[in-house]
This record gives sequence, structure tokens and C-alpha cells, in this order.
Amino acid sequence: MRSRSILKFVLPLLVIAVAFGSFWLLKGSKPDREKPEVKEKVWQVDVMLAVKQNISPELTLYGRVESPELLNAAAPGSGVISQVLVQDGTQVKQGDILVSMDQRDFTSVMVQARSDLTSIRNQIIELKIRHRSNRAALKTERELLNLANANVQRMLKLKQQNLGTDSAVNDARSALGRQQLSVISRELEVKSFNIKKSNLETERNRQVARLNDAQLMIDRSEVIAPFNAIISSTPVSIGDRVSTGQTLVSLYPINGLEIRAHVPARYVNSIQQAITAGEQHYALVSTASGILQLQLIRLAGEAEASGIDAFFRSGDSSHDFRPGSLLSLNFGLPEQSELVAIPYQAIYGDSRVYLLKQGRLVAVNVESVGQYLKPDGSAALLIRSNKISENDQIVVTHLPNAVDGLKVRLFK
Repeated sequence: MRSRSILKFVLPLLVIAVAFGSFWLLKGSKPDREKPEVKEKVWQVDVMLAVKQNISPELTLYGRVESPELLNAAAPGSGVISQVLVQDGTQVKQGDILVSMDQRDFTSVMVQARSDLTSIRNQIIELKIRHRSNRAALKTERELLNLANANVQRMLKLKQQNLGTDSAVNDARSALGRQQLSVISRELEVKSFNIKKSNLETERNRQVARLNDAQLMIDRSEVIAPFNAIISSTPVSIGDRVSTGQTLVSLYPINGLEIRAHVPARYVNSIQQAITAGEQHYALVSTASGILQLQLIRLAGEAEASGIDAFFRSGDSSHDFRPGSLLSLNFGLPEQSELVAIPYQAIYGDSRVYLLKQGRLVAVNVESVGQYLKPDGSAALLIRSNKISENDQIVVTHLPNAVDGLKVRLFK
């Protein structure tokens, strides 16, 4: 009974021991295998040799056609439109009649102004005649005053000699007083001549100005093109009644159009320095008649954080620009040194390229300066970096997984 209990306890242990022994025996008899060698993937790329040059970068700008010399011809007064000889977009020559108003609305004002002016001129003539008469009369009045004064003295002497009466003396004194008042009144007329004349001349000048205004209204009732121009708008029609200052026609000179384009902030300083130095800068724009050259004439008076507006103008009137048109300009920046022209696919994030050194990529931070059109017509990006030397190999194959140290090799 006891041996059966011992066997029942030992047998499981024996089975476990045999199992472990078999496991280790099998593990020890396992043949050794060589570990696979991990090979680093090599990417194939194309390269170009870095060549540093003095190049004028080119910048693509987007501009809008504007007309700073837009002329709005307004009605000189209230009246009726009698003629409209142009339409929107009509090209006119200097001296062409564009819009006319009925002149009868202005002739009555002119007739009244002429009548008032004639009346004032006649008053001035009358005043001068009266002045000559007053001067002559004043001389006589003064002589009569002396006689009246002498008569008073004679009456006083007669009274002292008991030959005259008090009433005679009083009558003589009354006559003297009346004559003194007459002299004072006449002197006032003579002295006030210049003031009255000045007032009438002022009124005459006012009437002359009124007459000139009336004539000017008649002249301006017929709108004539002051230069070769294109009609922008004609907001009136024949028979319309317009008020003073209402626009009759809008036009702009053919050669007066400008293109406003926004220049990014990082290019503003170099452009401003070049303008200050007296350099001329141009932009090219493609039109229906071919490539047109535009000259940079000025920069805007106010800048923004993003840059500044530049204004371009062409001396060629053969183009068909219209205000409001949007244009793409290829603008030449001032020449810069130590620039390298690379394909656009060689740049990563606008600020990094990769060099090929000892079979691996080497990341280099660069400054993007602008673009450049090669003689074959293809576009290249201009970069600058003091970490790129002449004839360095720049990787031009764009790798989506490009990192510093990536192993690469040239295409065979």
C-alpha cells in the first residue's frame, strides 16, 4: 500500500523530467542558421553641378489695370441733353464732340448778365458826369458862402451905426447858415465819389464774372475730348434732364493706363535701392499682339506688412488694356551675385536642397531669391547659400522620403 502511494507521487515527476530532457535534447540538436544580412536601400538620383552666377532674378507679379487720369465730364448747369455721340468703349480723338446740352437753357442767364453789366457801366458813366458837375457847383457854392459871410458883416456894421435892424442881421445870418449847409453837402458829394465809384466797379466786376460764368456754361454744355481717349461710360441719353455737376461722360487717355501690382516685402528694399540709384526696371506682359514691355514708374506711398504696390506703364498705345483687367507680369529684379539656378523639383519647402556627398544626401538651407527664364524658355529657381560651393553636386530628383544622410547613387 505504501509502495503504491510512493509510485503515485514519483510517476508524474518522472514524466515531467523526461519531457524537459527531450526538449533540451531536441533544442541542442537543432542545426545553426546564418542570420540574414540587412542591406540599406539605395535610391537613384540625378544631380547637377552648382554654378554661381550674377543674374537678375525674375518675379511673377499679378497686376490690375487702373486709370489714374480718368476724366468725368459734368454738366455745367441744369439742362436737357440734346446729343450723345459716343458709347462705352468708343475710341475718340482730341477735339471730337462727345455729348451736347441744349444751349437755350443757358442763353437767358447770359442775356440777363449782359443787361446787368450794361446797367452798371451806365451808372459809372453817370456818376462821373455828376462828379464833374459837383466839383463845378462846389466852386460856385463856396463863392456864394463868401458873399453871405460878407453880407452878415455889413449888416452888423450898419446895426452898430444904427442904420440897420436886428431882423436884417438875422436874415443875413440865416442865409449864411443855409449856404454853409449847401457847401457841406456839395463837399460830401465830391468826397464820396471815389467810394461810390469803387462800389460800382466792384459790382461791374461781379457782373463781368457772372457773364463769364454764363459763357463758360455755354462752352461746357458741349463736351469735347481734350485728348485721344477711350470712353469709359456714358450714363445719359438724349432728352435726359440733368442737374448741375451730374456726370455726362467718363473717359481716360489711351496712354494713361497703369498696372498696379503687389511686390512681396522681401524684394522691396532691393527695388527701392535700385530706383534711388537711378536704375530703370521693366516687366513683360503677354498680350494679344505679343510681348509688351512695361516700365516701373513708382512705388506706392504707403506700404503694407506683406509688401508694397508698384505701378507700371507702357508707352505703346497699340495694346487693348481696359481698366479692371488682371494681368500676369514677369518683373526683372536688380542683378544679384553668387546665385545658383536650379530646377523647381530640387527645392524642398522653399528653403532646403540636398547635396550628394560620399553617396549620401546632405541637407543645406538656402535662400530663394526668385525665378529665372533660361534661354530655352524653361523656368529655374534662383537660390543663394554660402554652404554651396562651385561644382557641388545638387540632387535634382525629388524624393518624397528625402532626409539628411539618405544613401543614394547616380542613375546609370
